Amino acid sequence: MPFESAVISLDNPVFHLYALAALIMILKLMIQPWITVQRMMKVSAGFRSPEDAKKTPLNPEPVDGQLAPNEYVERSRRMNLNDLESIPGFLAAGFFFVLAGPPLLLAQVLIWGYVVARAAHFVAYATAQIHDIRATCWTFSSIAVIGMAGYALAQLL
Repeated sequence: MPFESAVISLDNPVFHLYALAALIMILKLMIQPWITVQRMMKVSAGFRSPEDAKKTPLNPEPVDGQLAPNEYVERSRRMNLNDLESIPGFLAAGFFFVLAGPPLLLAQVLIWGYVVARAAHFVAYATAQIHDIRATCWTFSSIAVIGMAGYALAQLL
């Protein structure tokens, strides 16, 4: 197979699209814990383990309650857990979707649909929108992943 027609190549516009979206989502997945840590340090609360409340260079003045849940920190933690539930499925389904050779327009709709829906979910969660709004964003991202997986599965059968 010539390099120009390789499926796993940045010359393949579907793979290029997937690679771009996947890297954006991986960065989101890796940055959210840093946001959680920043929030913990900002409010000096929401720590998880007993040793976290000990005096250290990063916690020079421990206070009672540092181990108690803090909504500002927990919101970021829940956002990270939601990413951990969603993004790996996108990465796997998207990869098999690329291998299945979908039309570029379908790939653009499903892949960018996922990324946009996850970005909207992030904004909705970060701004404490009602569950219905977050669930709608999640639903669109889930449908996109199901669409990718379904297309790839149909090509295999």
